[in-house]
Amino acid sequence: MQFRAAYCLLVLFFLSCGGGTNMTVKQPPVTADTTAKPGEPLPFPYNTPEATRVNTGQTTPAQLITYAQTLQGIPYKYGSINPNEGFDCSGFITYVFNHFGIAVPRTSEDFTNVHHEIPLRNAKPGDLILFTGTDSTIRTVGHMGIIVTAPGQPTQFIHSTSGKNDGVTITPLNAYYMGRYVKTVRVFPQNER
Repeated sequence: MQFRAAYCLLVLFFLSCGGGTNMTVKQPPVTADTTAKPGEPLPFPYNTPEATRVNTGQTTPAQLITYAQTLQGIPYKYGSINPNEGFDCSGFITYVFNHFGIAVPRTSEDFTNVHHEIPLRNAKPGDLILFTGTDSTIRTVGHMGIIVTAPGQPTQFIHSTSGKNDGVTITPLNAYYMGRYVKTVRVFPQNER
């Protein structure tokens, strides 16, 4: 019985925001029929396809950020991609990208090898910023957000946090997050210009 309980706890651990490896959901992508208008949630449940390379299509970083900002205030909920219940960090990212029919990995750790790394000083709105989990000594990606500020401005990102601000919020890249910083990932080809 103890083995079964320990096994269940281990499975739950790997389903966390940054838990497990290669646990991306493999389902058909969201279609245009199921895409909500900005500010309106997608019909739930909806499907999240597997992605190793993010294809942003015609979506611009500005469109993505504008939509992400409409979700501010939605509470944090571990393991969730449902705006009616709340989001974990990668659930928020998944929900925002899926709104535009863009396939992304489901867990923050799965973003480790998506597209290419860029220097933080070159980050542009729409780039993804990856952090460790709350234990910064474990250098595995466990949290993430979307950069919302232009180069030359103090870096800010939108994310779903379980910290003091609890939920979807915009946060400055302060000393706490800099200590957890892993890398910045570019997914929008428009940001190469």
